[in-house]
Amino acid sequence: MADLVTITQALAAAMPAADAAVAAVQSTLPSIDVAETTRGSVAIGKGVAYGVAGGGAGIGIGLVVAATLNGMARQPEQAGKLQTLMFIGIAFIELVFLFGIVLTFILK
Repeated sequence: MADLVTITQALAAAMPAADAAVAAVQSTLPSIDVAETTRGSVAIGKGVAYGVAGGGAGIGIGLVVAATLNGMARQPEQAGKLQTLMFIGIAFIELVFLFGIVLTFILK
């Protein structure tokens, strides 16, 4: 426990020196346009959101279709009902996907 206290005290004593070093380095760097950086971050975020929404919808639809085919193979007489429920499930998955896409357009 004494070692932890010693390390903490050493780090606390080194903080002002680290702040001065960071300030010295920052003064030599060219200024960065924050608006440009923010636009780039938003574009990356939108791309990630598109990917996650599309991937999630693809996985969801695949699972629904697989479960429907499994049900049809087990009980062929229920194929009509299962197919109807499958299309309803796919519609809901696509709805959630479209909400994800719309939310990416709302981001600024």
